[in-house]
This record gives sequence, structure tokens and C-alpha cells, in this order.
Amino acid sequence: MLERIRFLTAGESHGKGLLGIIEGLPSNIKISETYVKQHLSRRQKGHGRGGRMKIEDDFAEFIGGVRYGETLGGPIGLQIKNKDWENWKDVMNHNIPEKPSKPITMLRPGHADLAGLQKFGMNDIRNILERSSARETTMRVALGSFCRKMLEDIGIEIGSRVVQIHNIKDIQDIETNQTPNQISNLADKSPVRCINKSKEKEMMAIIDKAKKQGDSVGGTFELIADGLPYGLGSHTQWYKKIQARLTGLLMSVNAFKAVEIGSGNEMSSKFGSEVHDEIEYMNNRFTRTTNNAGGIEGGMTNAQRVLAWVSMKPISTLVKPLNSVDYLTKEPKKAFKERADSCAVPAASIISESMMCIVLADAILEKFGGDSMSQLKMHMNSTAKY
Repeated sequence: MLERIRFLTAGESHGKGLLGIIEGLPSNIKISETYVKQHLSRRQKGHGRGGRMKIEDDFAEFIGGVRYGETLGGPIGLQIKNKDWENWKDVMNHNIPEKPSKPITMLRPGHADLAGLQKFGMNDIRNILERSSARETTMRVALGSFCRKMLEDIGIEIGSRVVQIHNIKDIQDIETNQTPNQISNLADKSPVRCINKSKEKEMMAIIDKAKKQGDSVGGTFELIADGLPYGLGSHTQWYKKIQARLTGLLMSVNAFKAVEIGSGNEMSSKFGSEVHDEIEYMNNRFTRTTNNAGGIEGGMTNAQRVLAWVSMKPISTLVKPLNSVDYLTKEPKKAFKERADSCAVPAASIISESMMCIVLADAILEKFGGDSMSQLKMHMNSTAKY
């Protein structure tokens, strides 16, 4: 569904590292490895993360596409090394070892294990779980940082906050005058990325309870984008609609199960007169009295704040495993267990920001074009409507 930007990732969770390529971005985006590191560090935090985050110090090395702190307009290549590789180099050997590790055959409910083994004709779950691991999203955050920097340079901000973990909900609305960056900065100060301090404590307590029981919890977070012009996306074809492109990329992330735009599911139980945003004209601009549409109407941005709510399920790997079946013997046993988080909702909100950055950068480039940042800014200054 992306029109101008393409990206690929490669690598396994416990392999040597992750590779990423993104192309389609203009030249002269000012960016540094330090800037990317800042957002990778945000992904590593959060109450309930597992031991892996104590080992890794995620750093994206620029391999190509950047010179003297600016993009060159060609494909951008990144590499993130896995420090944990040293503990796994025998298990994840690229060559045929003298003593291969014993195949993992105990299927894990909720994971890609069974479907992956059936699809690729394998009998070792290790061949599936390494690539299906959420470790891959580390590179997505790194690649998305290039899109984020492009958007920041044209006055567009993307932020997020956690609003629910398990059954603990923060129903407090954010202040309308708070920018996405301000919201994110507040959220980043919280171990669970919740800006409501009383709910923060309750969320941490439920995570601790799950961890003690060998269990995991999921949750919901809010995505916010400001500074968008009218007309990103289009009503003219199904694949051009901005909400389809946004939800499609968000739903490609591990464990994400639902996306709502604006008031989302709440609108299904209300009258049309209660949900459609009335239009006004003030100070030479069209405005709306509410934003139930979440900044998107008819498949296009309408120059209001874009709001999305994303829900993720609990992490599938449990310290106290569920009942399952051995893939080879068909005997009933407990599922295979491997090191995992008890809650990854705070980290997932950072990943979702990067996915939104990629979609919106792609839509900006599709609408306004430009091989360099100066051309893009010139085109937007001439034709963008707000």
C-alpha cells in the first residue's frame, strides 16, 4: 500500500544482527546515528520488559545512503548488531555444525510455530520463531526514524501514549493544546508510558502480578499526528485510502490485533448526529467543532489531528506455558518456553509511531513529490492546504 517508499528488513532474533533498507526518501534529510539511537532507546524501555533488553544496546550503523549527516536520495542501508549473538552462535550457526542443536518441537499457542512449520515444511520451531520474533521491529524503528526526521522538518509531529494495560484504563483525555512531542515526552517519563500517574501505578502492579504468575498482559495505546495538510490519501481507489494504508502497516506488527481511527468502535452505538464533526469557517480556515473522525474523512486527511488507537494481545511466550502438542510425536505436553517480556505495550507504542511515520511520509511524497527536501518544501509551500 506504500506508493513512494519501500523498506525491507532481514535477520533473526538471535542471529548476528538485523539489516534494513529503505528507499524513496528525498535527499538532504539531516539525520545522525545519534538521532536514530534516541528512538531505538525509547523502544527498549518499559516496565515488564524481559532480560534481553539488559543485554542489547541497540545501535543502527549507517551502511549507505547518508553522507555528512544528510541523506543522498538513494537506498539507505542500516545494520544493528545483536550482542546476544555471542550466547547463540552455536545454535544459530550459518554453516552446518558438527553437533546441531536439538530441534524444538513443542508448539506454543498464539505463536507462528504451527502455521510456520506447516507452511515451510520444517520440523524445528527455531526456524520459525527466530524470524517471527518481535526483535525484527527494532529495525523498523530505525528505518522509521528517517521518515520521522523528514516529517519533523516540514512541521509534522507523531507521538503516542499508553491508555490501557490489561484491565487498567486511563480515560483521562489529553489537553488539546499539547503537541504530539510534548505528549510523548510526558509518556516517556513513565515506566509504562502512561501520563496519568495514579493509573501508572495500577498498570505496573498488574504487570508485576502477571510476571509473578508466569503470565503476560496486553493493552492499548493512542497514536497522535499533528501538522498534516488536507488530502493525504484519496477516495478514488480502495488502496489509496489513508486509513487503509495506516491500519495495514500497523497490523503488520507482532501481536497487534485491532486499530480504531478517531472515536472508532464507540460510533457504532451512536446516532449520526452525535458522531459527524460539524464544519465551521473561522479565521480564513475550515474547522470542525469535534474530531470524532480522527482527522480522516473519505480516505483522506482533513487537516485535523490524526488519532488512532491500537490494541495488542498479551505476549504469547509464557513462563508458565499452556497445554500443547509435540509437533513430531503428537503427544500432549506443555508448550516450549523461551525468554520473553511479561508486557511489551510501552515498547509497542514506539514501534507504532515508526509505522505511522512511514505511512505519512509516503503519503506526503506521493502528493507533493520532490527529489530533495528543498523541492518538497517548495511544493508544499505552493500547494498544501491546512
